Amino acid sequence: MDVQNLNSMMIDILGEIGNIGSGNAATALASMLSKRIDMNLPIVKILQFKDVAGMLGGEEQLVVGIYLDLNGDITGNIMFILDLESAVNLSNMLLNRVHNNSQLDDMAVSALSEVGNILASSYANSLSSLTGLTISISIPSIAIDMAGAILSVPAIQFGYISDRILLIETTFEEGNNSVKGNLFLIPDMASFEKILSSLGVV
Repeated sequence: MDVQNLNSMMIDILGEIGNIGSGNAATALASMLSKRIDMNLPIVKILQFKDVAGMLGGEEQLVVGIYLDLNGDITGNIMFILDLESAVNLSNMLLNRVHNNSQLDDMAVSALSEVGNILASSYANSLSSLTGLTISISIPSIAIDMAGAILSVPAIQFGYISDRILLIETTFEEGNNSVKGNLFLIPDMASFEKILSSLGVV
């Protein structure tokens, strides 16, 4: 199967996975914070790797990347990428800080790693529920670097399999804090086919 030939029905189904995963992620985040979290309707796109950095503001844009492996019936990766402002806003929400600090200290990085783990688990569990496939995720690793450097990890690992990536763009809001998160689902091609087959698409 060629990911470039995905038809609109497949994209709609992947979009529904994104919607359910985002909703579950917002619920998990609200429970973690004991606060109301508002969520915009997720935007789901299938992109070429070469276009991803541009969506994040360019290869030299400083971002926070949270990276997890997918295991079980599905193999691949999940990446959750935040621009620096969103990362600071999210850490302020998590740590109940009210000041606008442009720096991420060790406590903020640890909190972001944990919420990245929770959000990725929400998406993986949604995908598992819809497909009936067993999916687990690894312990997250987090990096603060230029977008080009962070994206080089999946590009090197999966670039020889496919040049496409599934983007789920979601905006969470709590009070005056707005967090734009970009979640990238990167299953290998065999797993991608398995997902679509389990959904009756191929």
